[in-house]
Amino acid sequence: MAFTKSGLTIRTLEVERDGARLTLSQEHPWLARFTHWLNAVTLLVLTASGMQIFDAFPSFGAKIPQADFMRFPEALRLGGWLGGALQWHMTFAWLFIVTGVAYGLYLLISGRWRQVILRPKELRGVWPMARHYFLFKPKPEQLEPYNPLQKLAYTSTILFGVISAVTGVLLFKPAQLALPVELLGGFGMIRIYHFAAMIGFLSFIPGHLLMVALHGWNNFYSMLTGWKRNPDYLVSADISGLRSND
Repeated sequence: MAFTKSGLTIRTLEVERDGARLTLSQEHPWLARFTHWLNAVTLLVLTASGMQIFDAFPSFGAKIPQADFMRFPEALRLGGWLGGALQWHMTFAWLFIVTGVAYGLYLLISGRWRQVILRPKELRGVWPMARHYFLFKPKPEQLEPYNPLQKLAYTSTILFGVISAVTGVLLFKPAQLALPVELLGGFGMIRIYHFAAMIGFLSFIPGHLLMVALHGWNNFYSMLTGWKRNPDYLVSADISGLRSND
């Protein structure tokens, strides 16, 4: 085990490759990687099928008179018609919920939420990182696997996930769950909340890809294997043994 500069513990290994010694830190355990890539596909299907469902009544107002809010291009929609889109959407919605709950429980039980969730004391670090990414200012010191801006992004996606799951269940069973639907403003408002969560996810993707690109191949490689080579946020390590990198 080792310590990050912020004081968090993280699993490490010291390996030898081509005569050079490398320190590897386990940034992404298998469950994190599995849910990450599975949800990438799931969100693609949910978004495309959601667009097709929305196309059946592309408005947030009253049915009469109806004024279309927007129309999504047919090439971006999945399902072909309302019934087909609903089958795609509901199948992958439950998959999204199950993987989300599994990942959330893992964060809580393992204590890894400290590496992912933005804490109030870290808010002051968000703007310096934003200045680095978008205004090309000097990069602040890396204290742990995720910087404050990344933590803000990941925390937001968890919030979007909760909102989309809760509102999706309410849209699926509005009669049986009439009381919470009414308390949240009615069926029309629930649709708006659900739509806003989708916009939140879609807004996250460009920034996420930008941060991955700026951090380079080593960062992307860690999401494939789980391990990052020679991270600069480590301050000490207690390596129990030497093993070859496979």
